[in-house]
Amino acid sequence: MANANVRVRFCPSPTGNPHVGLVRTALFNWAFARHNGGTMVFRIEDTDAARDSEESYRQLLDSLRWLGLDWDEGPEAGGPHAPYRQSERMDIYREIAEKLLAGGYAYHCYCSAQELEARRDAARAAGRPSGYDGHCRELTDEQVAAYRAEGRPAIVRFRMPDETITFTDLVRGELTFTPENVPDYGIVRANGAPLYTLVNPVDDALMEITHVLRGEDLLSSTPRQVALYKALIELGIAKEIPAFGHLPYVMGEGNKKLSKRDPEASLNLYRERGFLPEGLLNYLSLLGWSFSADQDVFSVAELIEKFDIADVNANPARFDLKKAEAINADHIRRLDVETFTQACAPWLRAPFANWAPEGFDTAAWEAIAPHAQTRLTVLSDITANVDFLFLEAPVEDEASWAKAMKPGADALLITAREKLEAANWHSADSLKEAVLAAGEAHGLKLGKAQAPVRVAVTGRTVGLPLFESLEILGREKTLARIDAALAKLAG
Repeated sequence: MANANVRVRFCPSPTGNPHVGLVRTALFNWAFARHNGGTMVFRIEDTDAARDSEESYRQLLDSLRWLGLDWDEGPEAGGPHAPYRQSERMDIYREIAEKLLAGGYAYHCYCSAQELEARRDAARAAGRPSGYDGHCRELTDEQVAAYRAEGRPAIVRFRMPDETITFTDLVRGELTFTPENVPDYGIVRANGAPLYTLVNPVDDALMEITHVLRGEDLLSSTPRQVALYKALIELGIAKEIPAFGHLPYVMGEGNKKLSKRDPEASLNLYRERGFLPEGLLNYLSLLGWSFSADQDVFSVAELIEKFDIADVNANPARFDLKKAEAINADHIRRLDVETFTQACAPWLRAPFANWAPEGFDTAAWEAIAPHAQTRLTVLSDITANVDFLFLEAPVEDEASWAKAMKPGADALLITAREKLEAANWHSADSLKEAVLAAGEAHGLKLGKAQAPVRVAVTGRTVGLPLFESLEILGREKTLARIDAALAKLAG
């Protein structure tokens, strides 16, 4: 193991359904910790009572467990730095804000929103940076008393040092920010509520986080946090500044950043469609990182063994749903048959009552499963692929019927029925020969001849291997379905 002292954190806010960009961040932190034999800290940033919800909190925990992204410290696991929900740490933030004020690292700002906007407008008009101009930085006691006499509310601002801030990003290399571009910033609201700008680095310091791996959208806050870390070190609160690595944006359609509102961003979508956790994690790991030049499909164990944050690419990564599905299909094919049959259970169990009121035909399911496994993209596809085995009559797809049941289909079905009735129903090859012979009698190749038979029996033009399906369905049901199709064609 490279560095057992590595401590990373994943610290989402419980607001809405988890999205794939959030999962990618969790995955990279988790893989980095596991690769190094380090510690994964799971922390909940729930200081925004208006947006946070207990339901979202529970969804976060459930989602990580489903994905197999375990944590060493955090909710329900506990740890030496508990509590791990920020809403339970307010006294800590209040105490540290007071220490920053007492040490001169922060100050009260009495500027109103209107005054701030007016000064920003003036700065923009003059071609100057429009960030906070330090108006309240050096207030006299008399000025403070006057503001208080007016009843003005005050926020707490951190006093940025008048110096260039440089740090080496683990993904982007050395980055430099000049003082005029990083003005003093708020850390506590006028009502006393701490802001993200305070609680996030304070928790990282107290929890001894060594590496902060997070999205590129948070890069602009890093120089402010570096300065705050230096203050916390001087106050004896922090030990060291963590290493930062900012992960590339995940882009969606139209070359725009994938947002929570994009349908393909929702983790729930992939769970509902039947993505395997391993398949989804495999694909998400490729959003900014690569296993090797010639291998896109790999196990979670291989990911852990190979992952290095230094190999993450700084360029934006494009989310490609088709590639995600293809990788998931590969992982489905890697399952042993028993695991596959168990994984499909939710999509077989839901329609169970309608499919098999007299009892689910387990033998038929186990017989068809190996054929289905090689053709699924996601597990939910199993329903439409095997329902014909369990329904009294197949689900008829109108487009499939129109495509296959063209003039002459009735004559072909009559011949196919005769040949099938005489075939060996313990051999898929015998059934194939029967349909092939029927086609030849009508001047058709196998592909054209089997289409009406497939639609009559399964209801669709595409599906699992036809002759293996017929063998499993059996002579009686197959011939009855062909009879039903002939009756419909006869009108």
